[in-house]
Amino acid sequence: MSFFFDLLSAINNPNQQANVPQLASIINSVESLTTNRGIQPTQVQTMISIVGNMIRPVLKQQQTVIGSGRLENLISQVVTGGTSSSAFASLISPELMQQISETVTQRTGMSPNLVQSALPSAISTVFGLLQMGAPQTGAWGNSNPLLSSFLDSDENGVDFGDVVKFANRFLHTNAA
Repeated sequence: MSFFFDLLSAINNPNQQANVPQLASIINSVESLTTNRGIQPTQVQTMISIVGNMIRPVLKQQQTVIGSGRLENLISQVVTGGTSSSAFASLISPELMQQISETVTQRTGMSPNLVQSALPSAISTVFGLLQMGAPQTGAWGNSNPLLSSFLDSDENGVDFGDVVKFANRFLHTNAA
């Protein structure tokens, strides 16, 4: 829950890139998984939670190896270039994609083909939420507090499925 509050703080901070239309765009892409692919909302939330939990150690290791600034740059490149970008390939190996796919299939009961077709959107959601904490262009000396919060949390610290659920409620006040 604290990550969601950090996300709202980023939206209110003029030195960070986050804004409500950006959040709405991310949530709309999540909602399209339920409307266009027939995936249940709880399955989508579980998938996004799994993605966050499984990429966290990889991003933490990358941060150690290449540094926070370079990691933030790669995440930005993934957000703008999508899952076909070279930045994505440098962060998410085919082996990790397979592990994520198998875990999502096991935990949700979704077919492997459906999982593989929906995974790029789920991964983009997580990277998009992390990118929202990036500093505005020209805001020197600032780092990404959302990424830092995510990487510094314990293994169960940030549940992106819950973040998406709360963001949806924030955007659609009448949503359950």
